[in-house]
Amino acid sequence: MTDPWELRFTAPRIEEVRWAAGAAERLGVVSTESGRSQAWAWDLATGERRQASNGGVGAEEVHITPDGEGVVWWLDELGDERGRWMLTPFAGGASSPLMPEAPDAWMAGLSMVPGVIAAGYATDDDYVVYVAHGADPAQVRYRHERPAGVGLEWPQGAGGLCSDGTLLCIRHAEEGDIAHMALRVVEARSGALVGDLRDEGRSLAPAGWSPLPGDQRLIVIREVDGIERPWRWDPAASILEPLAIEAPGALFLEGWYPDGSALLLRQDNRARDALIRFDLLEGRSTVLVPPGGTITQASIRPEGDLWYRSEDGVRPPRILNAADDEILLIPDAPRAPVGRPREEVWFDNPDGEAIQGWLTRPDGPGPHPTIVTVHGGPDYHETDRFDPAEQAYADHGFAVLTVNYRGSTGYGTAFREAIHGNIGFPESEDLNAGVDSLVAEGVADPGRLFIEGWSWGGYLATLNAGLHPHRWRAVLAGIPVGDYVASHYECAPPQRAWDLATLGGGPMDLPELYRERNPMTYVDRVIAPMLIIAGEHDSRCPLGQVMTYAHALRARGREVEVHLYPSGHHANDVDEQIAHVRLALDFFARHLN
Repeated sequence: MTDPWELRFTAPRIEEVRWAAGAAERLGVVSTESGRSQAWAWDLATGERRQASNGGVGAEEVHITPDGEGVVWWLDELGDERGRWMLTPFAGGASSPLMPEAPDAWMAGLSMVPGVIAAGYATDDDYVVYVAHGADPAQVRYRHERPAGVGLEWPQGAGGLCSDGTLLCIRHAEEGDIAHMALRVVEARSGALVGDLRDEGRSLAPAGWSPLPGDQRLIVIREVDGIERPWRWDPAASILEPLAIEAPGALFLEGWYPDGSALLLRQDNRARDALIRFDLLEGRSTVLVPPGGTITQASIRPEGDLWYRSEDGVRPPRILNAADDEILLIPDAPRAPVGRPREEVWFDNPDGEAIQGWLTRPDGPGPHPTIVTVHGGPDYHETDRFDPAEQAYADHGFAVLTVNYRGSTGYGTAFREAIHGNIGFPESEDLNAGVDSLVAEGVADPGRLFIEGWSWGGYLATLNAGLHPHRWRAVLAGIPVGDYVASHYECAPPQRAWDLATLGGGPMDLPELYRERNPMTYVDRVIAPMLIIAGEHDSRCPLGQVMTYAHALRARGREVEVHLYPSGHHANDVDEQIAHVRLALDFFARHLN
């Protein structure tokens, strides 16, 4: 019999929706209805639906060719994220490489407009950008040993090629690093320079070109005043100007209105999302969706309708329109049970800074056994979102605290970069301050505290197991870093570049810093039982260093359990996700007393 909490995983989810620029009734959809994330072709006109991706570990994103004739998805054979873009006919048929000339590599951006395709790749040796015109073979337009890519890093598809395909925006770190990219616009056919833009020491991102052919305005997101804001850049005319938008928090471009008259912006303020229409001619803002919950995608249809994906702690993700009507459903699919609300909590860290977190309470009065679940990234922040694992913990009597520690996005440049050259310790201080606040309020039982985290959260879990050995009754480290030095040398090139940017160098440059912030340094101090879950082909947090850490614990007589799954950093298989939560619930329950 299926446990009720499992239905929140098994109920199919729509993760992403895109449509063809020239055939808006043809959709590319990422859904979990097959039991794992896959790319699908949906035809709104006929109601036909077919799975487009096949092979590998599943597809986490989807693109659709401008004419609607093909669905594009990334084939990752093993889960190490090295692969290639594949093209599947919308009407069905065999898949083939989108760009046969490109090597198997790590994705670094994709852009498609009528007649032109541009894609960036990270290889073991360099970063390369290919451009293909029509049926001609793809040609290299850019190559450099330092990080580079096409258009917006994430979500991919925007900010690369302008609407008529004549210009291409490349992000690069020739004079900076992967955390502080510059922008270069070139002619797509010749590679000739059109314009350069650099904000030294600040984040800079190409968000989206005007949809009008011949209009060479590009919206870029800058952090001139310490928070992300849209600017309008005309590289050919060397014009760069801010958009005067009166709205607090960060603003990100979700897309242009089809006639080029306005922008659809997502406002991220205090970890709550809203959608705003900004009229470029009148300079006027209109709130389309008020703040609340989490918006992970939003677009304007050709006829002007708004579609967006929204969720919160209670309600699972849904595709809605401006009237909050659910407009896209998987036929005959069961619905996920609602969850418990995420409560916003604030507390001070040791430096007196206000830190935001989210609390999910179980039934009954406290104090409760409490799980501190640590988000990954760290370039990410927890919002009011639907988390099936967190809901399962609360269903089983655990309070759950997530913390937007220093290093998280969403609170300005200084907050995000507080961990540059100083990883591990600031985040740990903020996590523990959150725990202390819940203990003081009678929410958390100080004798039954647990910590779990995935990716960067897994690193912080292993680090805290050694830094604060008497605090935690048990530790779950998912896809973690256990030996930071080994991980640096074993990981994929973009991840290694991130280490160089964030720490200020590699282990040979900064041996003392790497030693001090390495969980392996504190392995002798670990006393809490540990459950480690890792992907066999993970290229971000490689398996070798995970097993080295697990062996070090075992050699010291510590209690450690290891579960491996046969893919990489992300487990796209729903059954595997459920297995992870089952393991966690059993592990935490066995160590409650």
